[in-house]
Amino acid sequence: MTKADDRAPLALYRAYRPQEFKQVRGQEHVTSVLEAAVKQGKIAHAYLFAGGRGTGKTSMARILARALNTADEDVYEMDAASNRGIDEIRELREGVNTLPFSSTYKFYIIDEAHALTPAAWSAFLKTLEEPPAHAIFVLATTELDKVPETIISRCQVFAFNKPSHDTLKKLVLDVAKKEGTTIEPAGAELIALMGEGSFRDTLGILQKVLTISTDAKLTEAEVAKVVGAPRGEVVNEFLRALAAKDVAKAIEVSHDTDAKVFTLLAVAKIRAVLLMRFAPKMEAALAEQFGPDDVALLKELAGKDGAAINAAVLGELLTALIEISRAPLPHVALELALYRALA
Repeated sequence: MTKADDRAPLALYRAYRPQEFKQVRGQEHVTSVLEAAVKQGKIAHAYLFAGGRGTGKTSMARILARALNTADEDVYEMDAASNRGIDEIRELREGVNTLPFSSTYKFYIIDEAHALTPAAWSAFLKTLEEPPAHAIFVLATTELDKVPETIISRCQVFAFNKPSHDTLKKLVLDVAKKEGTTIEPAGAELIALMGEGSFRDTLGILQKVLTISTDAKLTEAEVAKVVGAPRGEVVNEFLRALAAKDVAKAIEVSHDTDAKVFTLLAVAKIRAVLLMRFAPKMEAALAEQFGPDDVALLKELAGKDGAAINAAVLGELLTALIEISRAPLPHVALELALYRALA
């Protein structure tokens, strides 16, 4: 168990970590309940925050501690992934019974809680059943299914959503502006896409991108170079091959790329094609996401010339995107998707 410590050099995700409920993006269903609980003095003794990595679970825990006027010396953090045994829990149980130094509460944040051993859970259960009045626990986990039901039943559970693409894009543009840099909307779009639903990963990518800026202006091409994404024209050529049902050309175009990144970008553009075809009112919004050349092609493929690009193709590529991470040869998953969709 270690005390909460913010003295380490600040990465962007730390520098722009929300400090108040009103600064939290995309988790209004959580902040509204917790704010009300604080105002009404109806604080639970145990919370369980569940959701994907980088969705703001530990940040929310710290905000709750701050909202309760808990001093840093009374906030304790434990990484269960590296402190997962019964000895660490016994230490926690012994410490929890002592009074806070200068606050109303002693506030415990247990990250990656699902990693605790069965013996550790058993030891912790007694504390959750009969906690001292001054103790509050927040358990954070990316794998709720691995947390015992006996623990879940004794906590208020909050499910953290992955931030939307638009939320991440706005975050990129806002933080870049605060850092004195402007990014082309298409570049911010790419960073948000590569962040894959994680605030932390998105800001980590942005930090790398900002290091190459020499004139405080970043183009889509400069962003793509940093994140290892193929040029937009390469993905567009892939879409043209799909429209022509040219499996050989599609494989050739995608061959020398990072399979996961390439497929992710292709999926985003195929989705845009289908939205333009079936929900034409979305065109204005999509025009903000892609450059003019991309928009022209997407509109063209949304017509009869792109009829081969359909929901079945999108479904196959989504499956490939999931399988790529597990495949020993990542491009095999993409190639199989093309065979099934176009052959």
